[in-house]
Amino acid sequence: MCGNTVPTDTWTFTFRLYSSVESVVFGSNMASSSLGRRLVACLLNVSEARRKDLVETVAQAALYNAEGARREGTTVLNIFNDHDYNRSVITIVASIDSIREVVLAACEKACGLIDMSAHVGVHPCMGAVDLVPIYPLGEEVPVEECAEEARAVAQGLTERVPGTAAFLFGWADSPLQRGLAQRRKEMGWFKRTTDLQAIQADLGPEPRTRYGLTGVGASPYVMNCNVTIDTRDIALGRSIAAAIRESTPGGLPGVQVLALPHEGAVEIACNVESVKGSPPTHVTAGEPWPCFSIEGQPYCHAPASLVTARVSELAGRQGVGTKGTALVGFTPHECRGLAELALSQEIPEFWKEQRRIRM
Repeated sequence: MCGNTVPTDTWTFTFRLYSSVESVVFGSNMASSSLGRRLVACLLNVSEARRKDLVETVAQAALYNAEGARREGTTVLNIFNDHDYNRSVITIVASIDSIREVVLAACEKACGLIDMSAHVGVHPCMGAVDLVPIYPLGEEVPVEECAEEARAVAQGLTERVPGTAAFLFGWADSPLQRGLAQRRKEMGWFKRTTDLQAIQADLGPEPRTRYGLTGVGASPYVMNCNVTIDTRDIALGRSIAAAIRESTPGGLPGVQVLALPHEGAVEIACNVESVKGSPPTHVTAGEPWPCFSIEGQPYCHAPASLVTARVSELAGRQGVGTKGTALVGFTPHECRGLAELALSQEIPEFWKEQRRIRM
């Protein structure tokens, strides 16, 4: 739900456009690279997509300081804009040591440009900066460091932009470590209208209408996979979403789902969370579950092909076909590999380049 949107049969990257990219190898555990960087990613979700120049300005705030000087070791891999959702996702990568300032600069810019009182879109949201998740991209980044930086970002945002408020999720939500879906439900994120005065934010004052409420946290990487079914029947979409959701018996581990009207059809929009442990043996697909490790602990995530197959099967039972699948953003391995490429080539605005290799 949160990237350029890419059809199912075009997920493969063509790296030959860059002579040095042959050195980029996706290992099974996202091991430390020869570049020696302790990389993390932030998929910054902002509540604006119809003014693309505004969103690019937010992305550039992560890359350049107030004097226009480039922040070393930082790149924006991708910008995803969805007009119907009126939501954009900016994929920022930097070292764990610099991610705080990078992300805060982008958040501060977004809060100055986006007014939630004027926001219209079909995707649920609560804040001008709606979501700030931080993900480790290698074994060399400890979980607790990600949690500490996420908490520091939340605190820094409420201090730099008076009137902003935040809630914490995942590793940053100590000691409970409640997941994003649970925290969103507790905050009223899924409701069509939310009473901001009734919200108890973790940091900051009572949320103001202009800024709303921002979710900040850290977790293993979350991939986004959206399948469009060829119908306008939102009730059918919701029944499919319920059937594949992790919380449903027989649902897909790690999959959180919404069914939303989108471009004259219904999109089954999935957050595919990485789950701890080995791939489940009771769930099969045409391809194995991608795996990696964090601090020696194994993680895996459902492949997009499995999500597509389940949605297609359930829709087909009702005589409805699918129009396509979109992988929004990157898998964990792709994110790491492209980040190393962008940083080694010193390409800060990589989102402009990646459209050439997203074949």
